[in-house]
This record gives sequence, structure tokens and C-alpha cells, in this order.
Amino acid sequence: ELPKIRMPRHLRETYIRRVGDAVNIMIPFQGKPQPEVSWTKGGQPLDTNRINIRNTARDTIFYIRQAQRSDSGKYELTVQINGAEDKATLDIQVVEPPGPPQNLKLVDVWGFNVALEWTPPADNGNSEIKGYRVQKSDKKSGKWFTVLERCTRTSCTISDLIIGNTYSFRVFSENICGLSDSAAVASGVAYIEKTKTTYQPEKIPQRDMMEPPKFTQPLTDRTTTRGYSTHLFCSVRGFPQPKIIWLKNQMEIREDPKYIALIDQGVCSLEIRKPGPFDGGVYTCKAVNPLGEASVDCRLDVKGEI
Repeated sequence: ELPKIRMPRHLRETYIRRVGDAVNIMIPFQGKPQPEVSWTKGGQPLDTNRINIRNTARDTIFYIRQAQRSDSGKYELTVQINGAEDKATLDIQVVEPPGPPQNLKLVDVWGFNVALEWTPPADNGNSEIKGYRVQKSDKKSGKWFTVLERCTRTSCTISDLIIGNTYSFRVFSENICGLSDSAAVASGVAYIEKTKTTYQPEKIPQRDMMEPPKFTQPLTDRTTTRGYSTHLFCSVRGFPQPKIIWLKNQMEIREDPKYIALIDQGVCSLEIRKPGPFDGGVYTCKAVNPLGEASVDCRLDVKGEI
């Protein structure tokens, strides 16, 4: 009977474990007389101090007591009888939570809004970064509140801050294991001042002040849960003040009670009330004035209730 490896279905894709977990895998095979079984990694024999292999007449057991990231990689299994052989590959990925983001900066404060920027973590935990969690804390309460989850960009705008409060900000990284053990904390704080309205004599001819619309903060992709209202934010400048048009999948959003569009001090917001599955798609914010137009867009995904 020729040798044949019966690789279980769940092992045909990358097998993911966390650092410190045990890896205990049994792979059955067939063949008579009893096949000769061998394991290699990168063409080299396995480190028997870390990996224990036990073979029977019908299967081979691959065991690591406590997985480390260095155990990640492709392992080659060969089953051989008198020159006839069958081969299979076991792909193992050992992951852990990522490090915190780097270089978190408070880059701008205007009106009731702040802009943050950061760079990805130095260590992704051997797994793709799925997004970032952004939190704010006002000096009065000292408590941290989440304002953005699974933010896929390395920048964001936080709006609806309260006049007279001083805010701090921090950001966590997130991968398949979860959040980073620590957060990056912005070195500066944001004090939200009351805007003073004073008359300023016009010194510059109006024509010199005119400029076409330009978005200073883009829309960001969002994922929300069915039935929970969500907001899209961006900011724009231009003179004369641009007219704002919202579109969904290139179709203009007109008077619809499901949507509430506002603009305040250059910050454009669109509230989508109790979204359903059909409210997902590409949303576009277009700004138009006599000098030109500009637009930004994002994707909204609506998931079922958890």
C-alpha cells in the first residue's frame, strides 16, 4: 500500500497559536509496510529540544509545550516506503499582542476638534495590524473613553469636544490577539477655548482671500453594527464657504430622515440613523464653490448584531 498523508482540513491553512500556548497536532497517514516518517523545517532537521515528534503505525504527533514566535514557519512532513513517498506542509504562525503605536502627536486644535497622527508599532506581534483604538480623557474626570475603534488609518479627527475642558489622548494597536498591552500617549494636551467673535476691519481685498475647496481632514472607513447610529466626519476649507453635498454610491443624498448632515466651523458631519445592511457602501462628501470643487470618500460596513 503506497504511503499517503491524510492532512486534516483545518491544517491545510495557516495554523495560528498565541505565544505560550501548546501546539499538539496529530496527522494520520496510511501505507504498508509501516512508513518511515521524517520532519524538517527549511530543509533542516527539527530542534528536538523544542519540538517532540512521536510516530505510530498510523499517525505522527507534533508537539510543542510552549510556543514561541521563532517556532513560526513551514514544516515539511515526508512519509516514505521503499522509495515511494508522500509529502505535506504544515504552516504554523505564533502570534502575540502588538507593541503600542509610535510618535503619537497632537497636530492641530480648532473649534471643538483635534487632529492626531501616529506611526505603526515597531513590533506587530507577528500578525497584521487590524486597526487602532483611540481614546480621550478630560482633566476633570481623569477617565478614558473610546472615541474610535478599528481605525485603519494612522491619523484621525476627534470632534464634539466640550468648551473649557482639557483633553489628553492615547492610542492602542490591535491585531488578531487583541489590543497592545500599553498605549501611546500624546505628549501635549488640548484645551478647548470658547471662540471669541470680534470685528476685524477688512485689510485684504476679498479677491485675495478666495480659494477653492480643500479637505484638511479626509473621511475614514468605518464599521458599525446594525441598528446603532453612526457618524462620518471630515473637515474642509475654502472661500466663499463651499456648498456641501453628500453622496452614497455616487447618488446624491437628498432630504431623507435617515440622514442628518451638518457643517460647523468647517467640520462636515453625516449622521446615519439606525443603519441596516443596505446602508453600507461608499459615502462621498463633495464641497463646491465658484472656484472649484473637491471630494473625499470612505467605505461604511454594517455588520449584524453581535
